[in-house]
Amino acid sequence: MKKIEAIIKPFKLDDVREALSEIGVTGMTATEVKGFGRQKGHTELYRGAEYVIDFLPKVKLEIVVQEDIMERCIEVITNAARTGKIGDGKIFVSSIEKVLRIRTGEEDREAI
Repeated sequence: MKKIEAIIKPFKLDDVREALSEIGVTGMTATEVKGFGRQKGHTELYRGAEYVIDFLPKVKLEIVVQEDIMERCIEVITNAARTGKIGDGKIFVSSIEKVLRIRTGEEDREAI
């Protein structure tokens, strides 16, 4: 099993969720996060005072999938989240050793 973590722009969340649902992904976790990278941030003016926003709002998606659909998930996330502009995000993939569904006690493949 693989865990896919994707950091995307917040307004792309629904597009990514719908695209993943179409290929059979049945669950994910979305967390509102802040971060910076090449996009750097920007300066804003508020009540006459200028201030710098270093950390920009993003959404972090966490999805656990079987290895056989991992590449398809990555492709779908990439296509749905891409705007072609700086700050589109990143995708990280890591291995999962064990999954356990608390309610039923199901493990691994059955628990996803």
